[in-house]
Amino acid sequence: MYYVPFLFSLCVHEVAHGWVALKRGDQTAKSMGRLTLNPMVHADTIGTFVLPIASLIMGSPIFFGWAKPVPVNSRNLKNPRSDMFWIAAAGPLSNILMAFIGAFVLVFAEKHMVNFSESIQTLMFIFIQLNLFLAVFNLLPIHPLDGGKVIARFIPLSWDRKLEENQQMLSMFLLMLFMTGAMSILRYPVVLLMASFVSLARAIV
Repeated sequence: MYYVPFLFSLCVHEVAHGWVALKRGDQTAKSMGRLTLNPMVHADTIGTFVLPIASLIMGSPIFFGWAKPVPVNSRNLKNPRSDMFWIAAAGPLSNILMAFIGAFVLVFAEKHMVNFSESIQTLMFIFIQLNLFLAVFNLLPIHPLDGGKVIARFIPLSWDRKLEENQQMLSMFLLMLFMTGAMSILRYPVVLLMASFVSLARAIV
């Protein structure tokens, strides 16, 4: 119930990056076959298989993982600084959109499915939570996350360059936060957003 929605959400996230890059003039992702929902194309051995499955086996409070980043050649972009902002934002925004759609599917199923089961409800809750977690996590304003590229649009180039130079250290810091359980704090915005999406869906459907 966790792993399949996780794979699908990762794929949509990466395809969103590549699709916006294509619309902004860069065909790198398309030429490399990355505009597909096939999880094997986006899979990273550690981030897509080892860590997520280990999290499930060990009963970790945080389900954690990632896919291979979609390649983008900024030289092909007409306005690299602005275009990279939208390319980076596309991934988290796609997850927010899927969570929003998931909330409406959940409410519609509750109201209109005769054979609506607890399993379907649980699956939809997991789908919404996973997408919101991916969105919130990736919007943290540090490299190598999408949020680092999003915030680059609003900070001096020298600051952004310094963050990029230290992204390996920042990656280790993020991994340490996950291993210690500190990232569980992201549950609060995820729960708040989920409640808001479901309430809005119930008010409309």
